[in-house]
Amino acid sequence: MKNKIFLCAISNIESGTCNEDCKFCTQSVKYKADIQRYKQKDIDTIVQEAIRARENKAVGFCLVTAGKGLDDKRVDFVCKAASEVKKLNLGMKIIACNGTATKEQLLELKKAGVENYNHNLETSREFYKEICTTHTWDERYETCQNVKEVGLNLVCGGIFGLGESREDRISMLKSIASLSPMNVPINFFHPNKALPFTHNPLSRQEAFELIKLTREMVPNAHKIMVAGGREVMFKEDEYKIFEHGANSFVIGDYLTTKGKSPKEDIENLEALGYEIAIVCDKKQN
Repeated sequence: MKNKIFLCAISNIESGTCNEDCKFCTQSVKYKADIQRYKQKDIDTIVQEAIRARENKAVGFCLVTAGKGLDDKRVDFVCKAASEVKKLNLGMKIIACNGTATKEQLLELKKAGVENYNHNLETSREFYKEICTTHTWDERYETCQNVKEVGLNLVCGGIFGLGESREDRISMLKSIASLSPMNVPINFFHPNKALPFTHNPLSRQEAFELIKLTREMVPNAHKIMVAGGREVMFKEDEYKIFEHGANSFVIGDYLTTKGKSPKEDIENLEALGYEIAIVCDKKQN
């Protein structure tokens, strides 16, 4: 039997309302990308998505909001969603991904049942000003430190294919490693004609090498997860990501783009001899 694969599902609970100018992100209102936009998803819908995620063998369920970070209203909404999902006892870790956050805000999420907090560095400190001007890389790093300090599990990764140099990639991975995250999600830029960035220059082989580099540079991470851009970047070779150091991916839809059918992914993994993990904790797997 090959290595266990961990599946994670995303729920976009607030979409397309972000005022930041991240050049890779369709959630920004500045670029007017053709996506669904809404303030708060209905809690019952989120609960049903959580149930489907578990049926699709997800061991993590991520509540994602648009916007730079948390404010009082958003904290209340995420807490309500998390607590309702937690009541179901589905056996999934609840992950929050809500941008920059203070220790006080993170403690409120923790009380509501959030166990992991995802905040990506995105790229190197040096290159960050090329992809975003409305907030700083240092704010992102500080949030990751806050996550660790309040006792939540940190999920921290980035995105490749924005025109960054190899030095930028190494710098980002060194910064991620310095935070000792539990999980590292890596995304591959999915071009959209509405965005300032319209091309991902990476070849498929380069992308495989970047997965391998991530595993080498953050060796203690429980999961190296391939998230956004998996199908577009790797096409028919998408399951070869596991041969290069990944052991996790996002199942189902992404934030603003469609993913492959979960049923198809599960059938393909099982046909290839992979075992799909039934729990998330490292000590149990």
